Amino acid sequence: MAARGPHPGSHPSPRPGTPVRGSTSGRPMMAALDLLGRRWALRVLWELSLDPAGFRELQRRCEGMSSSVLSTRLSELADAGLVESGDDSYRLTALGRELVDALGPLTAWSDKWARQMGAAEADGAGTSADTGTGTGTEAGRPRR
Repeated sequence: MAARGPHPGSHPSPRPGTPVRGSTSGRPMMAALDLLGRRWALRVLWELSLDPAGFRELQRRCEGMSSSVLSTRLSELADAGLVESGDDSYRLTALGRELVDALGPLTAWSDKWARQMGAAEADGAGTSADTGTGTGTEAGRPRR
């Protein structure tokens, strides 16, 4: 079940030090933003931060995600060193857990922004099925 890199026709996995979509600088932040900005990437990370999951279980948790997109995202996230597979499940690596923890302040900011914008779900408990991104955390951990 090991992830094997990008699927044919997809963009290569972003890597620090190399040009990425939207930037030719090779700056690590630009590579991270390219990777995390890919459809469903954050949702996969959020779900795996809650519990490891097999492919089908992860697809069920990410309702609406096709198996081909999930396979591509898992490959990209594994190539980036954020996700690993084994024992019939995927899990975050130590680097992946550090990333989820680092997103905590962004979640707090986005909750504040939502309240200021008068959003209906300004408590951070919402999840956008359109983008596949979870928005809420509690003590740095995502909520469903």
